[in-house]
Amino acid sequence: MSAAPRAIRANTPSTSTRPSPEEAKEAVRTLIRWAGDDPAREGLLDTPQRVIDAYREFYAGYEENPDDILAKTFEEVADYDEIVLLKNMDFESHCEHHMVPIIGRAHIAYLPDKKVVGISKLARLLDVFAKRLQTQEIMTKQIADCIERALEPKGIAVIIDAKHECMTTRGVHKSATTTVTSQMRGRFRSDARSRAEVMQLITSSDIG
Repeated sequence: MSAAPRAIRANTPSTSTRPSPEEAKEAVRTLIRWAGDDPAREGLLDTPQRVIDAYREFYAGYEENPDDILAKTFEEVADYDEIVLLKNMDFESHCEHHMVPIIGRAHIAYLPDKKVVGISKLARLLDVFAKRLQTQEIMTKQIADCIERALEPKGIAVIIDAKHECMTTRGVHKSATTTVTSQMRGRFRSDARSRAEVMQLITSSDIG
């Protein structure tokens, strides 16, 4: 494969610019007033705290460096050189344009050269990028870039299929529409047979 690409868009704010919890809660109160309600009424009194607690969970990916997740690799793998695939991984993210949910499923595969990584690390990598303000296209590329830097594999395939609530609950209101993005690198991009093999594994309902 070609030299590892530079990461795009770090998505990591400086901690010195992060507002205090009270400032964040006041921002929620402002939005409640903007929506037309009264943040002082009984049912909304605790909403600002609940919202910032939810935001800590929604955007926990800013607290982790994705490269650290794949830092520990294994080279003693008995020369294993076939596809490693994690498929049907559910995730939740948020659109950076409207801050509404992106809910979908990801498939991540790589063709090892000399390094493999614990399979749970690929699931964690997905979550770190998903738990940020995102676009699906950029998130797909970020996952592939990180795997390429860490493992230098012979091939990478990242496919994401998701619903965007900015399309389903507002705007064009196309509730059944999903968006599919993909990144094919190395052999999965250049070799039709390898690409067909990984796609067959992804689309098959059962293996074995």
